[in-house]
Amino acid sequence: MSPDDLTAEAERQLRICTACMYCDGLCPVFPAIDNQHRFELSDLAYLSNLCHNCRGCWSVCQYTPPHPFAINLPTTLAALRQRSYADYLWPAALGHAFRRPFLSIAVVVSTALLFTLAAVLLSTSPAELFGADDSAGAFYRVLPWPMMAGAAGASLLWAMLCIALATVRYWRATAPPLPTNAILQALRPAFRDIVTLRHLGGGGPGCTDIDERPSHQRRIAHHVMVAGCMGTVLSTVVAAIYHKGFGWLAPYPLLSLPVMLGGVGGLAMLVGIGGLLTIEQRADRQPSDPHEAQLNVAFLILLALVTLSGLAVLALRETAAMGLLLILHLGLVFGFFLALPFTKAIHAPFRAAALLRAAAEAAISRPTARKPGD
Repeated sequence: MSPDDLTAEAERQLRICTACMYCDGLCPVFPAIDNQHRFELSDLAYLSNLCHNCRGCWSVCQYTPPHPFAINLPTTLAALRQRSYADYLWPAALGHAFRRPFLSIAVVVSTALLFTLAAVLLSTSPAELFGADDSAGAFYRVLPWPMMAGAAGASLLWAMLCIALATVRYWRATAPPLPTNAILQALRPAFRDIVTLRHLGGGGPGCTDIDERPSHQRRIAHHVMVAGCMGTVLSTVVAAIYHKGFGWLAPYPLLSLPVMLGGVGGLAMLVGIGGLLTIEQRADRQPSDPHEAQLNVAFLILLALVTLSGLAVLALRETAAMGLLLILHLGLVFGFFLALPFTKAIHAPFRAAALLRAAAEAAISRPTARKPGD
């Protein structure tokens, strides 16, 4: 479907939804379209990211196919979401990467292989690469800490810069002028919605991913994956404190805080990723956009590759495979950061911005309490 055809189809469906409003209360999309009869491109970009794809509207709508109205809002909003990723990404040229969902995997794997090859060829001590060594500082004898930290810092800074500028572009394009007071009032409810994924509940009972029976499986799997990711981030932070604050060099003992946080976090990530991939594989295809499903799967595969390589380093660090596994893992991490701006990860800040706008508009429309004597 061409961009113009997609816009026209989205407007057609949203006008019908505005007239019906049977789904009001299922998610924040429907209060946002109430009494609207015209939708600009910026409105469509906002509404599509406000949608959490819970499919609650699909399961209760009386106008879905084979009805002549042929309402399929989850699929339409999914296609609009992908257009918003490409339209507001920075640098703009990277937006074309969203047309090839599995390009990110090629970028990450290629980066890892090239980094590994370069590290092997440039190594001045092959014994450190292929020898079994788990003593303090063994990781930095394989790859010097300044090189390790420099490559990680540069690639992470690139990802953060691209995503931050894309989010700013998205906000400026989609959010109307809002009073500062309304934004401040919106911070708490928006943060609650972002952290709890409340709108993955389909209005309460859950998402209808696989059939018409609502379930919280996707919400739980998402929470487990994110919690595991936070564990690995904390592991890295604690390891940096150990290194720079106390002079304790990696690898650390199995029962040390960085290893336990990284190990438990990595396992939790794999559990969450496995759950989300299972849901994608079993999901009902009719209210799905195939391209978005590919974006989801590609991103989950990338997370799994990075996680598995990290756990492999932890499990085999006392063997001769440690050196190569460490370099390969670091290469995957660097490649992951380089590819991050044009993966499904961009949905997180865009959705957060949409939820903040929705909460701010709710704060503005909320009636002011009457004072005694008024």
